[in-house]
Amino acid sequence: MPFLESPWLPNVYFLSLVAGLWASALALVSPGTGALEVTALFLLAGAALGVVTWPINTWAFLPLVLGAASFFVALLRRRQAGAALAASAVLISFGSTFLFAAAAGGPAVHPVLAVTMTALTVVVFWAGVRRGLEVQRAPPEIDAARVVGQVGETRTAVHREGAVYVAGELWSARSEVPIEPGTRIRVRGLDGLIVEVEPAAEEG
Repeated sequence: MPFLESPWLPNVYFLSLVAGLWASALALVSPGTGALEVTALFLLAGAALGVVTWPINTWAFLPLVLGAASFFVALLRRRQAGAALAASAVLISFGSTFLFAAAAGGPAVHPVLAVTMTALTVVVFWAGVRRGLEVQRAPPEIDAARVVGQVGETRTAVHREGAVYVAGELWSARSEVPIEPGTRIRVRGLDGLIVEVEPAAEEG
């Protein structure tokens, strides 16, 4: 029996396709060193080899395309991300399972492997991809401590409350002594996200 006709090869192609899609999805939501992108490229190349050397069910490309479309909906529409990712995982799993055809026309992939990888795809998309989207969309954490010691300017009168402009941002502020608007100040401390300021010493 020629190697490329071995009955276990569709399982390898299936694994390569599904893992390649995992890596591609994770790379889109958590770009970094490029390792995921390279991994996805090699895995999808292995799956492509299967497509050109093994009989396929061409209709299986439809759920794969719909799964990819659902994934991009999740990237673009935050409120629908959870449902879109779930739909994407199911559609991609269904299309991948039936892509490589058996002699009778059904899937050549072992049923246990197909069910296992479908469950794992849902987990990867829900836990990994969804988490990556949440991290991307989370507001950046403010490093408030960096303003201590910096010089800025009052935008309003400052005493028990007021506003100052420091380090390119507007901050709520208070001071032990009244300070007029437009006065140079120095940040001497923090109380949560409220800066405690004092008049800056005149230079020269």
